[in-house]
Amino acid sequence: MKPNKKLILSLVIVFLLVFSLQITFAAENPTKPNVVILATGGTIAGAGVTSTTTVGYTAAVTPVDKLISNVPELTKVANISGEQVSQIASESMTMEIWLNLAKRVNILLAQHNVDGIVVTHGTDTLEETAYFLDLVVKSKKPVVLVGSMRPGTAMSADGPLNLYRAVILAGTKEAAGKGVMVMLNDTIHAGREVTKTITDRVDTFQAPIAGVLGVFSGDQPVFYRKSLRKNTTATEFDVTNLTTLPRVDIVYHYAGNAGTMIDAATNAGAKGLVHAGTGNGSIGKAEYPAVENALKNGVVIVRSSRVGNGIISRNGEANDDKYGFIASDNLNPQKARILLMLALTKTTDVKEIQQMFWEY
Repeated sequence: MKPNKKLILSLVIVFLLVFSLQITFAAENPTKPNVVILATGGTIAGAGVTSTTTVGYTAAVTPVDKLISNVPELTKVANISGEQVSQIASESMTMEIWLNLAKRVNILLAQHNVDGIVVTHGTDTLEETAYFLDLVVKSKKPVVLVGSMRPGTAMSADGPLNLYRAVILAGTKEAAGKGVMVMLNDTIHAGREVTKTITDRVDTFQAPIAGVLGVFSGDQPVFYRKSLRKNTTATEFDVTNLTTLPRVDIVYHYAGNAGTMIDAATNAGAKGLVHAGTGNGSIGKAEYPAVENALKNGVVIVRSSRVGNGIISRNGEANDDKYGFIASDNLNPQKARILLMLALTKTTDVKEIQQMFWEY
């Protein structure tokens, strides 16, 4: 059978055209960083009935492609692509979404043509997702979480500018090696240290004790320090083959607490427990029978504080050595829970876990 010369010639021409287009696309903005936006929902993707609706709006309705097109200035600072990982209000965040998100981030950052990641997120649990990723991302490339306190339909919505600057940050070479960061209200925070401190203001995210990593001056991120705790590529945690995380519950202490919720967590099968104690992580006298029962059932207990700021002194307000408690250092209860969950994927030895709390 004789070869069809016209067909072969046509295929060659098509191949050359496609190859030419690929080269043109790849070289379209060769000086701009390639940033992937992974959307999870939240207020930044929310909408209200009117332009003055900043409470009672519907979160997580705007898809990632619309978030991107609503800020056309993004294309001036980076080559952008977007993916919808989830579409939820962040109070409904799950461990399954965390694991899927972390795995996707690691896959993308392993690609030579991805320079940074931006994760859009609701503010309610943003600090938790940031710290989780800070412990499990296996790249020094920038990962930036961003959200907003006002929906996109609101007057003076903060989301568009937050997103714009998060993309700049994710594409900045100076941001590499800083761990997972959070960018809102022109401030750059370390994922480990930041927390939401105010229910309804745009300056809600603060970093007690440590302070900010940096700020934006116009469109330029300026760094003043870096987090000294191990993160990303320096941690021992790997989620590649994880499909779930050990159950860890948080129990809040208050006057008159008799340990009922500690018993409930133990009976529900918790593998770990974070006790949000008063002051320097105090445990009430009436709670100790429930605490001892939990310990007998193999529950690992971390002492943190409901105060939300400060260091938990080991053997300070409790005999940690006697009971086998773990002091949370300066991690608040919600972040102590994350580290304990990941620690329990490696060991149940309380001395080893305590060392993790000093290192991470």
